[in-house]
Amino acid sequence: MYLDSAKKKEIFEKYGKSNTDTGSPEAQIALFSYRISHLTEHLKLNRKDYSTERSLTMLVGKRRRLLNYLKDNDITRYRAIIKELGLRK
Repeated sequence: MYLDSAKKKEIFEKYGKSNTDTGSPEAQIALFSYRISHLTEHLKLNRKDYSTERSLTMLVGKRRRLLNYLKDNDITRYRAIIKELGLRK
């Protein structure tokens, strides 16, 4: 499995406040970004996998909504996570 509990804890520890902080927007955005990159690589090999394509589109939308929420509430945290993950709008 590509995303086990150890990898999740590592992501939450790096981007959240602690390794059990699963609710902060930064931790969720980082987890979504990891999943998006994995699904993107899968779709490069399996271009007719439409259910994965739909899942990828939904994940990108979730991440976008979280980024918009973070931008509206705390612009400095938004800029920090964008820079750290290497995302762009």
